[in-house]
Amino acid sequence: MSTDNAVQPIRLFLDVRDGALADRLAALLADVAGLQLVGSRQAADAVVLLSLDTAPSGGSDISLTLRESQVLGLLAEGAPNKVIAHRLGISIHTVKFHVRSVLDKLDAVGRTDAVAHAVRLGVIDL
Repeated sequence: MSTDNAVQPIRLFLDVRDGALADRLAALLADVAGLQLVGSRQAADAVVLLSLDTAPSGGSDISLTLRESQVLGLLAEGAPNKVIAHRLGISIHTVKFHVRSVLDKLDAVGRTDAVAHAVRLGVIDL
């Protein structure tokens, strides 16, 4: 164990078959404090394996309104409520209403969880 007090970053290798998705994930994770993305030939503390060999279940029972879908898309971009409100021309209170509705419909505990559920269910593509 190191004797210095510096916290070592978690070294993460992304094993994602879809090149475009791998690039998007890497871009999203690049600036996360305490996380270092590594290549396949480097030592990693953790590996994320994502294989979409089977088509997502597009026949899910999730039914989002057009506005909820727009809000979900902006959540996937990481937009905060204020930005979502501005981009959609609605109030922050209305954004909060739609975010809550999306979370409920996707049975998610938070914004990131909602996006993850939506991707798994085939509701959105990243």
